[in-house]
Amino acid sequence: MQTMTPLPDASAWDRGTGDDFLLAPPNPAQRISCSIDPYDLRRLDLHAALTAAGIAPLPGDREAIEQLSALPDSVHQALHRWLTSNG
Repeated sequence: MQTMTPLPDASAWDRGTGDDFLLAPPNPAQRISCSIDPYDLRRLDLHAALTAAGIAPLPGDREAIEQLSALPDSVHQALHRWLTSNG
């Protein structure tokens, strides 16, 4: 016959007792260095700006987003400003 061990109550988890423990915060000096291509950064920013503006990009919008992301930073900044303006 198998014996079942009861789980500790929720307050035990909150106190950090038992098997649960908090992880130490990450050390910034140990981060992996990588750089994001400006094209990819513009593409991610455009997705974020569209989503924040309540415009969910549809699967067919991928080509338009790729074309817009290839434009210069000044154009991308204007797009971002238009999408995030409160006017």
